[in-house]
Amino acid sequence: MTNEKSEQQWERTISLADAGTRLDKFWGRELAGEGISRGRVKGWIESGLALVDGEVEAKGNRKLAQGQVAVIQALGPEAGAGARVAPPEPVRGDLEAVYEDEHMLMVVKPAGLTVHPAPGEPGPTLVNLLIHQWPDIAAENSGMDPQRPGIVHRLDKDTSGLMAVARTEAARLALSASFAEHATFKVYLALVHGRPEPAQGVIDAPLGRHPNHKTLMAVLHKGGREARSDYRVLWTGPRGLASLVAVRIHTGRTHQIRVHMAHIGHPLLGDSAYGPRENAEWSRRPDRLAGLAPRQMLHAFYLSVPHPVTGEPVTRWQAPPEDFRALLAGLTRECLRVGIVGMPGGGKSALLGALRELGRPCFSADGCVGELYGPGGDGAAMIRQRFGGQYTLDDGSVDKPGLFAAMRASEAVRREVMDMVHPMVRHCCEEFFKCHRDEPVAYAEVPLLLEGGWHKTGAVDLVAGVRCPESKRTGELRELRRLPPETLAVFDSWQWPEADKLAACDLVVDNDRGLAELAEGARRLDRAAMTARERRDREFSDWMGALWPELAAELDAARNSA
Repeated sequence: MTNEKSEQQWERTISLADAGTRLDKFWGRELAGEGISRGRVKGWIESGLALVDGEVEAKGNRKLAQGQVAVIQALGPEAGAGARVAPPEPVRGDLEAVYEDEHMLMVVKPAGLTVHPAPGEPGPTLVNLLIHQWPDIAAENSGMDPQRPGIVHRLDKDTSGLMAVARTEAARLALSASFAEHATFKVYLALVHGRPEPAQGVIDAPLGRHPNHKTLMAVLHKGGREARSDYRVLWTGPRGLASLVAVRIHTGRTHQIRVHMAHIGHPLLGDSAYGPRENAEWSRRPDRLAGLAPRQMLHAFYLSVPHPVTGEPVTRWQAPPEDFRALLAGLTRECLRVGIVGMPGGGKSALLGALRELGRPCFSADGCVGELYGPGGDGAAMIRQRFGGQYTLDDGSVDKPGLFAAMRASEAVRREVMDMVHPMVRHCCEEFFKCHRDEPVAYAEVPLLLEGGWHKTGAVDLVAGVRCPESKRTGELRELRRLPPETLAVFDSWQWPEADKLAACDLVVDNDRGLAELAEGARRLDRAAMTARERRDREFSDWMGALWPELAAELDAARNSA
């Protein structure tokens, strides 16, 4: 049924489920969530403030029929908001109509615009703009309700998208009945926190007024009204930060999508009412995403309604507005994450230093391990707990030579240490990338990246390998690092052969000359990474542009087959 309400008047179109219900019981149930007693409802009916299909009905035992329009008014100021709102005045605007004839419109409501006047809402509202652009909708011309002429359904103030509007009273009655009987087809786009699992599902959870917060709705397993939403995940951002979801609603309950998505643990981005914790955490983000969700990110994308005269479907879709698309694009426009690998002593650290000289953020796994193994480090604590202080120095740090000797002597010890330390290094690397998500490119030197399978699990976007002649690596570079040949040989034995490493890389930098040539290799690598990032962003933009018509075509097919 419809759910149109002002502070002193309520209107409902009677659904099949409510057919045969007494008038007083119907309004008593409908207004219970407003804090209005059955006794007050009875008094209003007996005072002649109840209408059924435009006729006064003063008997509470009147049985209602499907499709009838019931209206009830409060007696004086009892509804709790003072005097009745003055009829709306025309206000110049620029509403877009995607369908228009003499009976109805389909318009695009911008986010931030309330649908109709109400106490405490200074306006202008959608109604103000409608009666300016289409004066025939105004009550004095159409005979419709002066407060809400043409309005047959609503969107929340901060929800954007398609709305059907009646231009005559007859059209309003027909369209209201279509919405009341769920003869419409409505699909919304929402940006939600995380990734819903499963990726496609049905939320069948009754809704009613929140027991403690009367301005909010909630899932109520007792006393709630039927509410069903079908959702499908269309895309999920990097690391599951947020998802684009299409939601079809079969019922039109207040805040239905917002409540249902929060109910399954994935509230809408920007929704402080139904996702207060998630919204607060989002607003504290250290990157530019924090400012890209100023409202609940919900858009009425697809709407199909029976024409009020012909009964033929009027179907339109509307791409989401710029703020919605900007946030969607911003979710993927994070730094390109480049992992750097190579054989031990082959020049990885020197390449990382050259990239740092270019102003790029750089992470070193060896440096991270050094901090983890230092006094008070998490790695040192785990080594001490596991080996009982056998490889722990007096200051609490790890005895690196002693631990290395144990790992060299026992493959089981080596694997156990790797299984403890590698997850910590990966976590530190992930946090590094998060901190620098607004940078175009960030680099991480991780010697065992390939061996750990990071390139297969989405930890990095590209892998760059350093190729160094064996004679140089085992000769001058080994001597420069003061590594004994046998130590280098042990390190080599723990890694893939160079040919296998380079074969798994997206880019290769040669370190076969001096530092100047390696620095030039770093510049070429950085240019290639920037090109890859630009290509990724362009491909995503192209995908997003193609998504809207493709989704609309899918919905057309689903509607036609229903």
